[in-house]
Amino acid sequence: MDPKAIAVSTIAALERGHYTAPDGTVVDIAASRDACVSATRAYLPEELAAVREHVSQTSSEPLATTFAVVNETTLNGCARLVTDQRYQRVGALNFASAKNPGGGFLNGARAQEESLARSSGLYPSLRACPEHYAAHRALETCLYSDRMIYSPACPIFRDDQGGWLPQPYMVDFITSPAPNAGVVMRNEPEHRTLITPTLAERARKVLALALHHGCDALVLGAWGCGVFQNDPATVAGIFHDLLQPSGIYAGRFRHVLFAVYDTAKDKATYSAFALQFAAMI
Repeated sequence: MDPKAIAVSTIAALERGHYTAPDGTVVDIAASRDACVSATRAYLPEELAAVREHVSQTSSEPLATTFAVVNETTLNGCARLVTDQRYQRVGALNFASAKNPGGGFLNGARAQEESLARSSGLYPSLRACPEHYAAHRALETCLYSDRMIYSPACPIFRDDQGGWLPQPYMVDFITSPAPNAGVVMRNEPEHRTLITPTLAERARKVLALALHHGCDALVLGAWGCGVFQNDPATVAGIFHDLLQPSGIYAGRFRHVLFAVYDTAKDKATYSAFALQFAAMI
């Protein structure tokens, strides 16, 4: 099915508040859609700094965190972790457009955010935060900002192929744009040295926000490594430094999955994450 057609039918289902499952059952999504939208919150950078500080000062019994690096989509990873039923709350990072809710999913674009928006109630949740996008459009740098959107218990009701699920499942989404490294390198030479530290600080806030909302399992991946052209080894290294046994978020999650969907022949992006976390798997 064409991605644009899937997006159109997803929007229609969200507006109706229901869809028809493969067995003919009419599945209601109005209640979960509305609950997610009403609980969605846009965070300012300074609010996230306070969240990060609070999380760092909150002591808890260290968890024996398990890690996995899998060549799969975020959707597939989320479905597996929810199906496991071993985790209280599964969170996932949306590798977001800074300026458009859902990125280009209405036009049939195929990146990670578009896949999520086509398959879930994420789009109306993001549209509830226009100030997030207006602020990024007003910025004069493609480093973007640490503003984030938290979409709790967002219903996912389609699979990667666009098929309707028998029943939706719920995942918390953290929407955060990585710096657009490609544009910064070309057009903002004065900011080149800020790309990695900006990404590192943003990653700290992503993990803190997930903990703040009670996520014990988290789906991460090659954040900003597509059209934004961030280096996969750098992104993997940042998350490794934060989550390794001596890292500031060591023992805070039960499970961290890096879902790195890599269709390239050399699998360079997937390999960068697999190499970085090999000793922790």
